[in-house]
This record gives sequence, C-alpha cells and structure tokens, in this order.
Amino acid sequence: MSIYAIADLHLSTALEKPMDIFGSHWKNHWETIKKDWLEKVTKDDIVVVAGDLSWAMNYTSARPDLDAICALPGKKILIKGNHDYWHGSLAKTRALLHNDTYFLQNDARRIGGYVFAGARGWKQHGDESFTPEDEKIYAREVGRLSLSLRAASRERGEIIGVAHFPPFTQSMRESEFTRLYARYGVKTVIYGHLHGPQIKKAEYDDVVIGGIRYVLTSCDYLGFSLARIRE
Repeated sequence: MSIYAIADLHLSTALEKPMDIFGSHWKNHWETIKKDWLEKVTKDDIVVVAGDLSWAMNYTSARPDLDAICALPGKKILIKGNHDYWHGSLAKTRALLHNDTYFLQNDARRIGGYVFAGARGWKQHGDESFTPEDEKIYAREVGRLSLSLRAASRERGEIIGVAHFPPFTQSMRESEFTRLYARYGVKTVIYGHLHGPQIKKAEYDDVVIGGIRYVLTSCDYLGFSLARIRE
C-alpha cells in the first residue's frame, strides 16, 4: 500500500473554466493528472486530495467533477478547499461519493495502518489581510482540526494530517494548527493552496516545523503528477 497526494484539481467538467488562463502549463491539466494517476495507483493504494476539488457553485455542477475523482483507482481521502463553494452539507457530499472515496470533516478515517485527520485551515495571524471575520473562521477551523485529531487518537495507526491552507505562518513559523498536530504526535501533514512561480522548490520541498514534515501538493507545484508520501 502506497500513499499519494495532490491538491487543487480545480475541475470544471460542467462549467466553462479553462485553467490555461493561469498559464499555458495548465492546458489539459486534468488529463495530465489522470494519466499519471492511472499509471501509479492501484486499488489498494491511498490518494489524498487536499482541497479545491471543483469550481462548481452547487451540487448539480459539482457532481461530474466528483464522479471523475471517484472513478479513479485507490482509496480516496478528500478535504474542502477555499474554492469548494459547492460543498454545503456533509451528508449531501458524502452521499455523492463512491468507489472508496471519503470526505474528511470533523472526524478521522483509518485505512490499514494509517489514520487521516485534518481540517481546511485558514489564513494565519499576522497576514496583512487578516480581519476580525478571519478570526472567527480561524477559530472554527482550529476547532474542527481538534475534533478530527481527537477522533484519530482513538484509532490505531500513524496519523497523517490533511489541510488545504498551509498550517504554518508565511514566515514558516508555528501556529495553532501546527501546535495541534504536534500535540497528537503527527509527523507528516499534506497541504495545498499555494500556486505560481513565486512558490520556489528550494523553500517548500522540505519544510519541517517542530519535527513535523509539511508536504506541499498543489498540482501545478508537482508538475501535475501525484506525490508519493509513503511507499
């Protein structure tokens, strides 16, 4: 069993949203990802998709994108990103998923010797744009992460953290999120959200804070291929 990860698929099966407006390297990005996925992943492997799954605004538009992810091999763990506006109800989202696909929220999921736990996260204190409204969302996300990690601690296995936003600050220092992961003995956290040429490999390829390895898996950062997290 191997663990793979990728984030920020930004699918738009039912919508006209060509991703190459963000650069020519995004052209047919889903076909590139899918080809790599099919070459690497077996039915016994695990794939974590760390948020921003679909551009859809409602379940009708999101369903083809979710079906496209579910159809692929492996046991899939999904989490919400900041652009997943279609996700309004955990029960409705989970009802749409099939073929060993699970949406993680306020709980944990054990597969073999691993337990997956996490929360979307949010901006960090100290960010220039941080507002009183952000404070409310930040506190809610910290609470969700705490619930998820508590659930994970009741299971047997290595806990793998899953986030969408970077759990650390812009200066790569600790936050309430990183301290929670540390409290529960997490050693690896998968995240996404960061894009573009300003995200330099030398800075983000080996981020370790408080003994925890943070793995950036935005699809453009990975060259539209899955990252192997565990053999």
